[in-house]
Amino acid sequence: MELKPNEKLNINEIMKDLENYHPRRTGWAWRKHLPEGTKKYDFEYFQISEDLKNSVPLPSAHYFGGIDPQPDEVITSEIASGRFEEDIRRMRMAAWHGADHIMVIRTLGQSHIDGLIEGTPEGIGGIPITRKQLRASRKACDIIEDEIGRPLNFHSYVSGVAGPEIAVLFAEEGVNAAHQDPQYNVLYRGINPIRSFVDAAVAKRIMAGADMLQIDGAHNANASAKKAWNVMPELLVQHGINCLFSVKSGMKKGNIALSTVPPTTAPSPEFRMNLVYALTLREIFSGYRFRAQMNTRYIESDLFDATRIHVLNSALSRLTSADIQSTITPDEGRNVPWHINSIRGVETAKHALVSMDGINQYVKINEEKVRPEIRELKMRAILMLEEMIEKGGYFEAVEDGMLVDNGFYPERFGDGIARPKNGGIGAGTVVPRDKDYMAPVSDHFGYNNLPENIKRGDELIGGDTLHNHEKIQYIDELDETDNANKRLEEIENYKKQGLIKPEVEWNYDGWIQIDMTIPESEDYAEAAAIEICKKMGLEDPQLISKTVLHPAEATYVEMKGKVPFFVKKDELVLPKKPELVANEVLFDFFKNRPTKVVAGTVGNDEHNVGIREILDIKHGGIEKYGIKYTYLGTSVPPEKMIDAAIETGADAILASMIVTHNEVHTENMKKLHELAIEKGIRDKVMIIVGGTQISNDMALEHDMDAGFGRGTKGTHVATFIYKKLSGKL
Repeated sequence: MELKPNEKLNINEIMKDLENYHPRRTGWAWRKHLPEGTKKYDFEYFQISEDLKNSVPLPSAHYFGGIDPQPDEVITSEIASGRFEEDIRRMRMAAWHGADHIMVIRTLGQSHIDGLIEGTPEGIGGIPITRKQLRASRKACDIIEDEIGRPLNFHSYVSGVAGPEIAVLFAEEGVNAAHQDPQYNVLYRGINPIRSFVDAAVAKRIMAGADMLQIDGAHNANASAKKAWNVMPELLVQHGINCLFSVKSGMKKGNIALSTVPPTTAPSPEFRMNLVYALTLREIFSGYRFRAQMNTRYIESDLFDATRIHVLNSALSRLTSADIQSTITPDEGRNVPWHINSIRGVETAKHALVSMDGINQYVKINEEKVRPEIRELKMRAILMLEEMIEKGGYFEAVEDGMLVDNGFYPERFGDGIARPKNGGIGAGTVVPRDKDYMAPVSDHFGYNNLPENIKRGDELIGGDTLHNHEKIQYIDELDETDNANKRLEEIENYKKQGLIKPEVEWNYDGWIQIDMTIPESEDYAEAAAIEICKKMGLEDPQLISKTVLHPAEATYVEMKGKVPFFVKKDELVLPKKPELVANEVLFDFFKNRPTKVVAGTVGNDEHNVGIREILDIKHGGIEKYGIKYTYLGTSVPPEKMIDAAIETGADAILASMIVTHNEVHTENMKKLHELAIEKGIRDKVMIIVGGTQISNDMALEHDMDAGFGRGTKGTHVATFIYKKLSGKL
């Protein structure tokens, strides 16, 4: 299946023949870095990777030859919509914007699952967990890889008491990375500590066999603690336990990534605290990978606040190091990230990383200042480990509530999470293996009584499911009414009718976002915004966020609501797109053909902002192409414009005007035309009018050469003048 950039992804085609589909590759893929000093356009780069075959560059790229440099760090996109067939569409969007780590994790995840789930419609908490969901997602990634020309890493979650079984499922289906941390199970899901670590050893060994990347969950301590900045020593300890446990379970250091989440944000003195922690972490765990993520604890529903935090965290990555830059959106608190916010997160990371390319060659950390603080964090972490050993080990430390305590260790508040060593989910379910225990499987952890000359247990059965995919039993969705095929049928029906509806989560969901400023206090503003949305005809209006501009003066409110109607595609009148000439052509033409214009606002109109933006070089106006202009100001009589054109030998008159109910604008157009004829210059001078409500059709109807409305830029006017003067109109 080949994707074409101008065609929608055909989800039905991806769903076809899934029972026979096997992933093209397993294991994690890093970006291919380009040599330091690589040139693109006019610029030299030090920390970029290979270009994409197809992509959407940053908005300002058209000023720089359309280049789209890709940072050296892998970029994550979290896209869980709750429907895997919708996630697939988001994967494509995210990949085009520069994401190559597609993480589908939301709310509960697999950590509450007690066994493999087959045939369910949507999994749990929005994550893909059944074989069909995983296989369709990986198949989509395989196809999108060809379109963008870069490997995509598909990620999920190995956790809960079903961790080993899920690890096998992921290895079978080509999942490239997963969270796996036995401490997460113990502290946040109440799973028996012994069971959690035994399961983790098995899961990690299976992940290692599939060359999967592992990300730990130590960052959850600062997401849960009341004073997250105090748990920095414990974070070091948790990372250390999981890293070494992973190595002992068979994983390579290069496939173990620490989830490095800064412990604080503004209004604390965020950057210096987070910088010292990041430096300490990277110094201790040299040789491991680092996945940088913003701290979700502090994210409100304000998009701009999340973006500010994200940019500062990306700066931290550049000043220290990171292999993966994760993206979090303000939707984290709403559980279902919207399409646009997922993309904004990716673009924020890409923009920040590219903008700080090579920053370490210019900015150095003050070692004299940070060294004592780094040493202090290390000492506190060492002391904590020593106390754990004195207590008898990790299990005893957890039982005593040492972890996620809000004291800055060795200070203790006594509010840590306590879990009984012999209690919790799955307690008493770990039993020793008999001496003659033998499992005919590959990637096996621990003692396995294999016959002599057998290196891999599955050789005895002609290969297990990790090496012989034909043995995998594929089960489709079992629910006859709530399944992907039914949902896709409904969508296809809309498409056949040519219907269009806005969306932010799922196809045709009808949601739109609307913002407004209400000149009232917070509570009144929210109530008023809801009522305004209802009067606009929106269904189910809901508050997204509020920003107090002043307690009494005004509140900025973001709302969402559903549009209760469709529009028909075949009834739409598509806007005419101006055919622009390349800047290089315009520069060359006006260099060799000197051109002059006179410009001003006609009649009794005092508006001048629009015309100045069309003229001035600062705003990308026609001046930048070498066109000389004489600006006459505002409220210019038509006679003065014609006389000025004669005096300066102008090639064109640019007249700005507003549309009025008493037709003053048409009278002014008529006067300009008639005066130009009367003074014998109409065939020598083009007359171009513009304004927010002016259209080209209106201008031509009143004998003007062209008309430009809202959104016009200097390049549009320069293109028209070029075509007219060069005889190409």
